[in-house]
Amino acid sequence: MLSHEQIWSAIDALAQRYGFTPSGLARKAGLDATTFNRSKRVGPDGRERWPSTESIAKILAATGASLDEFIGVMRRGAAPAQTIPLIGFAQAGSGGFFDDGGLPVGESWDEVAFPGVPDEKAYALEIAGDSMLPLYRDGDTIIVSPTAAVRRGDRVVVKTTEGEVLAKQLKRETAKTIELASLNPERPDRVLARSEIAFMARVIWASQ
Repeated sequence: MLSHEQIWSAIDALAQRYGFTPSGLARKAGLDATTFNRSKRVGPDGRERWPSTESIAKILAATGASLDEFIGVMRRGAAPAQTIPLIGFAQAGSGGFFDDGGLPVGESWDEVAFPGVPDEKAYALEIAGDSMLPLYRDGDTIIVSPTAAVRRGDRVVVKTTEGEVLAKQLKRETAKTIELASLNPERPDRVLARSEIAFMARVIWASQ
């Protein structure tokens, strides 16, 4: 049987997993920002307060997590905290954020909590605008691994030597070129010479 503490700990862990504080998750779910505050978990008379099924349904919809994932988090307990670098997708094309190997550098990165990332060099990009619809929406966060192997069909982030940053799907790779399929059907596919590519890294997670 699941306990009061397990339920609330799972909400805290789910918030952390998707890069939110408990109050940030409540706002994302369309709830009052204080809904998941610790002070709301026990009443003035000392009686335990339980989150409603409606609240849980709303946070699952807001994060894209499944009910199975939520139950799994309850059973396993909270994952250890981990922070990774975060910048806006548009900023990524500016100089000073990456080294020659595509690893995050510099002091201008923000941070986001995200436990369990297998690559210590991973970073997060926040999507802006509608150029990547329907797959990635404005405000979505993607986690990028610069050290993960990239295979055909993977979603990737590519930075060109001209500073352009693209989120595409790897369609085909040859000794001289890389073919990238657009995630938005209204946007064209791209074929780039390898000499035009500063780096390419695999997207390993997205918040949508």
